[in-house]
Amino acid sequence: MKEIKIEIPSLSENIRIVESFIDNAKDKYQLNDDIYGNIMIAVTEGVNNAILHGNKKDENKNVKLVLQLQEESIIFYITDEGEGFDHHTLPDPTSPENLEKPSGRGVFLMKNLCDELSYDQEGKTVKLTFYID
Repeated sequence: MKEIKIEIPSLSENIRIVESFIDNAKDKYQLNDDIYGNIMIAVTEGVNNAILHGNKKDENKNVKLVLQLQEESIIFYITDEGEGFDHHTLPDPTSPENLEKPSGRGVFLMKNLCDELSYDQEGKTVKLTFYID
């Protein structure tokens, strides 16, 4: 198993670093364009959530991003230094009362773009799995 890690301060402009990290992974592991697009959107959304909601934009707190390449999948772990959250209580962005709200779609997007999504450490870590075979 191959593993690459980066850690960034909680600043929205650091999403550029995450995009470069994913671009490098695409080249290094010859990811196809469909998976690459899904990874780019889902992982940047996850990191953005960690910056905004987890670390509350506190630039003294970091977001860790770990990529693990396995035989049949590529897995990303995104960990913030916040208090965590209960992912079971997130409102459904597709229900009529939430359609007009500007936020709340990130986790929904992530769930639909990756093959498996799970949380650890009371919601401080999100695990996104993409099948590559």
